[in-house]
Amino acid sequence: MAGNILRAVVFDFDGLILDTESTLYGTWVETYARFGCELPPDLWTANIGGYSYETFHPLDHLEECLGRPIDRDAVNNARREVYRARVRVQPPMPGAAEAVRAARDLGLRLGVASSSERSWVAGHLERLGLLPLFDAVVCGDEVTRVKPDPELYRAVLDTLGVDARAAFALEDSPKGVAAARAASLYCVAVPNPVTRVMDLGGADRLLPALDAMPFSELVRDIEEHLFRAL
Repeated sequence: MAGNILRAVVFDFDGLILDTESTLYGTWVETYARFGCELPPDLWTANIGGYSYETFHPLDHLEECLGRPIDRDAVNNARREVYRARVRVQPPMPGAAEAVRAARDLGLRLGVASSSERSWVAGHLERLGLLPLFDAVVCGDEVTRVKPDPELYRAVLDTLGVDARAAFALEDSPKGVAAARAASLYCVAVPNPVTRVMDLGGADRLLPALDAMPFSELVRDIEEHLFRAL
């Protein structure tokens, strides 16, 4: 069992449990290359944590690079087909499945807070055999505002029946970290290959990977930190 302080852990999904972010960026890089263009990572990272393309739209930028319009639907549909085919067989991030099972073994309640749609998140969690281990899964199509707004995290905590002071979050992006902290959760940032270049300084702690240390030790360290803050 976990100690007397922590009762729950809330996981992000894309880029933390399943590295869809590197795969997604890769398909856009390949799409650009077919047109003889490049997609710099510093432009792409503006979207991470939401992928609404409101900050940076890769098709807009591709047309700017080419100086002409393209058949946007055809280009994106072809890219999307490759992306979905790759993700469909993608394994979880190193240490992700083990962290989920370890959290359950510790007696923690488990949640997922994701800006993606429920069908996407639940479908992949089920494929990976992890869905039954979670007590609450709240997704972007079930709330009014997605990350960096804290609504997703607050909804998960409400479903779990756990106070934010008795939970912690695992996130991979600045938007996710901001959402977790705005919901008053202790937040551990775990970067993936794409978000590793981003500023995750808003997190309470940086962990290089989910398999960087035993999950039980991470929980113990967080509880010790929270106890000192009481």
